[in-house]
Amino acid sequence: MKLQRILNRLEKKHPKKIDLSLDRTFNLLKKLGNPQDKLKNVITVCGTNGKFSCIKSLQRILNQAGYKCNLYLSPHLQSYTERFVYNNNEINEDSLIDLLNEVEKANGSAQITMFESLTCAYLKYCEQYSNNISIIETGLFHQFDATNVFKKNLCSIISSINIDHLQWIKNKTIEGIIHEKTVKLLNSNIFVNKQENKEILAKIKNALKNNQSNKYFYGEDFNYLHAENNFILYEDPKGSLILPPPNILGEHQLGNISTAIMVARILFNIKDNDIKKAVTNIELKGRLQEIKTGKLKELARDNRLFFDGGHNKNAANSLAKWLESLNKDVHLILGMMKDKDHQEFVNSFKNKIKSLTLIDIPNQDGTISKEDFKSKIQGYISEIKLADSIEQSIILNSNSSAQVILIAGSLYLAGEVLNLN
Repeated sequence: MKLQRILNRLEKKHPKKIDLSLDRTFNLLKKLGNPQDKLKNVITVCGTNGKFSCIKSLQRILNQAGYKCNLYLSPHLQSYTERFVYNNNEINEDSLIDLLNEVEKANGSAQITMFESLTCAYLKYCEQYSNNISIIETGLFHQFDATNVFKKNLCSIISSINIDHLQWIKNKTIEGIIHEKTVKLLNSNIFVNKQENKEILAKIKNALKNNQSNKYFYGEDFNYLHAENNFILYEDPKGSLILPPPNILGEHQLGNISTAIMVARILFNIKDNDIKKAVTNIELKGRLQEIKTGKLKELARDNRLFFDGGHNKNAANSLAKWLESLNKDVHLILGMMKDKDHQEFVNSFKNKIKSLTLIDIPNQDGTISKEDFKSKIQGYISEIKLADSIEQSIILNSNSSAQVILIAGSLYLAGEVLNLN
């Protein structure tokens, strides 16, 4: 495949997958004519969990109101084209190939990481849609991430922050992570999503104390409450809004939706009816997504089958809370990468699931083997099964009916689920 060949070449442009610095990115952007300076309506999104959900919720609201959006997302689930969205549409493969060839030629022989090349490519193509709302997901932290190249923006969104990717920073604490994500945020508007606890929120506030932006915090400036018949009462300084039940699953998603609504109302003055219509039509691939048809659903028989790309403790806590609300027997299928905190993740499900099945993530060199995974979590879960494939793991747990099977632990695994089905 042409696309894979050029991606392989780009991957070899630097000996490291990640090398936190902005010098290489700015050098390439200069060769490309500094396209980042031509974008007029930029929104940046950083955090640990919920970035994708915030972005897709905000995009849906803006689209409903007639705005056109460009999105930069990472990682992808099935194809690199998912990362590049312009004028509300994913780029086609031929256009992406031409774009990456152009960027590779401009870069020449200079060292540059794959993510830096992709980010520069996204920004270059964005030039032709510079009047759109460009919503850009930070790759890793923010301070030295390749997306931190703008002189101004409409706002920054801080999603839920928690422990993850500690291997890439010196200060391996929640304070260190918050510092990396917030220290270089621009002075404009900052919207802070719902956090796991008050302590984390207080640390974020402290980190932002010298930033001169207008700041809006979930729980203080905007909020949601549960109303009758699964409706949601949303509140902010512009007034309250009764929302129909969103079409996406999980209590944690209500915080993401609320943050998107706050941005939409404060910065764009979006009408209530557009918001109400939008929240029932949000598309979130690989985030508590139910499989209702296809090959894998047939293997699950009468059981409900879900999958989710969550891979850290915060995500596991959200999933466990949602599973408890179902009041069903749950069979959990996990595949994770080696660099994750496997014990912390599994511990969130202790006494909340009927069984645990471990698998290797297909086509990923960085996966932890199911055998090593099992040895690390002995004592956390009483019944642990091993399976050789996603299909076999579902079959092992499909003998009973009217139960729940959840596949989780990695976005890479979520992508493989989509490929199989």
